[in-house]
Amino acid sequence: MTWRGSTTVPERIFACLPYLLPLIDGLKFGSFLFQQFPVIRLFFIPLIPVLQIYNSIPFADLIIFFTLYLAVVRNENIKHFIRFNAMQAILIDIILVLCGLILPILFAGIQVKFVIETISNMVFLAVVGSFIYAVVQSLLGRYAEIPPLSDAVYMQVR
Repeated sequence: MTWRGSTTVPERIFACLPYLLPLIDGLKFGSFLFQQFPVIRLFFIPLIPVLQIYNSIPFADLIIFFTLYLAVVRNENIKHFIRFNAMQAILIDIILVLCGLILPILFAGIQVKFVIETISNMVFLAVVGSFIYAVVQSLLGRYAEIPPLSDAVYMQVR
């Protein structure tokens, strides 16, 4: 769905904010890429204040996750556009949490560092790419259609 022009500027901004959660959680997958290309870190300098707050609060990821889900996604008084983007950001974050749990188990016995680095870099680049795509689409007032995720989001957010 692309209902361009049916959202206000504040709604578009609020629709972008939930995507900070998977971006922040996905930064850990970029550690190998940051070591190989330190200049990439410059793009993430604006996130430093958010990271400091995020890391200073115990269980911040869980608090933000449940707040987004219970206060935004399940609140039908909030516009569908914002709820859709919040739910999509939550699903991206769930995928990241699963990657963070499964990848170390799968590659525990593998001594080939190249494989681990490549998969971590791919996850990081996928997160950054989906973040950029979703934020640009949201700022334009369009629904960010990420094929497998958007279908699941539409089932959750009515």
